[in-house]
Amino acid sequence: MLLVLLTCAAPVVASYFTYYVLRPSGRTNYSELIQPMRPIPADLPLADLQGRPVPAGTLKGQWLLVVVAGGACDPACEKQLWLQRQLRETLGAEKDRVDKVWLIDDAAVPRAETLAAISAGMPTTVLRVPRAALAGWLTPGRDGAIEGHMAIVDPMGNWMMRVPANPEPGKLKRDVDRLLRASASWDTPGR
Repeated sequence: MLLVLLTCAAPVVASYFTYYVLRPSGRTNYSELIQPMRPIPADLPLADLQGRPVPAGTLKGQWLLVVVAGGACDPACEKQLWLQRQLRETLGAEKDRVDKVWLIDDAAVPRAETLAAISAGMPTTVLRVPRAALAGWLTPGRDGAIEGHMAIVDPMGNWMMRVPANPEPGKLKRDVDRLLRASASWDTPGR
């Protein structure tokens, strides 16, 4: 009788032990969630490469993969822009729901080769923004840098995820796939 009682109680005891002692984290995302989410400031002073102002509201309506780097674009920047393009292309039929954005935070002029490379397929939106204004929206990661971390912005214009520096492409794609799957009922392609 005691053996039957212990057999029946074992799963309950094991579940309490697991929940209260081992504490499962429940985190399935690879990228860092930004809590609370930070909306694009309406007064963010964006400009295209010709210097014409671009309203911040024009960035809303699509999922955005945002890279922040100087216009000179060193090899680390080029790697991020390449990853950004490859990530979007691997999304298959869902890629039309994602746009690529490069925010240039200095006065350097991007090389023509770099601009040509990022325009292959679906062009990247390239905008200038003063570093001080950008820091009011995209805050540095744990390493103290805005550069090196891709930002994921939802269609409502909220910065909601910071991608780790030098991310693992497979894990990053899994994050983006989950976001697109979760938003499929309310998000549609195109702005």
